[in-house]
Amino acid sequence: MKIQKRTIALCLYFGILILPIYWMLNMSLRTNADILGDFALYPADITFQNYVKIFTDPTWYTAYINAIIYVSMNTVMSLAFALPAAYAFSRFKFIGDGQMFFWLLTNRMAPPAVFLLPYLQLYSTFKLMDTHIAVALAHCLFNVPLSVWILEGFMSGIPKEIDETAFIDGYSFPRFFITIFIPLIRAGVGVTAFFCFMFSWVELLFARTLTITEAKPIVATMTRTISATGLDWGLLAAAGVLTIVPGGLVIWFVRNHLAKGFALGRV
Repeated sequence: MKIQKRTIALCLYFGILILPIYWMLNMSLRTNADILGDFALYPADITFQNYVKIFTDPTWYTAYINAIIYVSMNTVMSLAFALPAAYAFSRFKFIGDGQMFFWLLTNRMAPPAVFLLPYLQLYSTFKLMDTHIAVALAHCLFNVPLSVWILEGFMSGIPKEIDETAFIDGYSFPRFFITIFIPLIRAGVGVTAFFCFMFSWVELLFARTLTITEAKPIVATMTRTISATGLDWGLLAAAGVLTIVPGGLVIWFVRNHLAKGFALGRV
């Protein structure tokens, strides 16, 4: 009896979680007039015109490409910056290391709006406005501290004797770090890449403010679809469904690393 109650509770819980996604899919397969008309649990007349418009309108599909470009750039840069920094925090003791580590985390705690004006002035000066690198660098402000925090936990779990043995065997530090150390923490790298991708993909303030036309991502495009006739609910729902796809694919590829990261208690 207890098992049945637990099963029912889990089914209800997952049903509540899936309901918004189902409803968004439902709306994406209906016309705007149908959505604003009668309430319906499923589309009576399925239409794919909302998806056709997204894949044929350059404003929409280039927005997806822009988002994938700067998110991928940010993920690579965040890992490149965080890996050596996390190694230093996990292997060496130096004056102010605790304070510096805490300062890195405070950047993640601060609201993005605090840094928006300095970024606007800097990017305007160096002609970086409306570029992919502008958004990717801005997101590093939040993703690098998170990456350092996650990776430091994984690296601290690797015995220092491995480093010493590799150096005795004649390994240079770059060779040891790339060929031996990083494979040992590949679960941590996968988890970190996942979180960097997710935070950069869903971030709106920087993505919308630092781009105009050339690098405008999908999250910014979705907020600029208000016309004289109001919101196109079906089109927005279709765009919302498509924005879930990249995140779902990333979760699928790093699911094993995510499970290990949660098991280790660092994530």
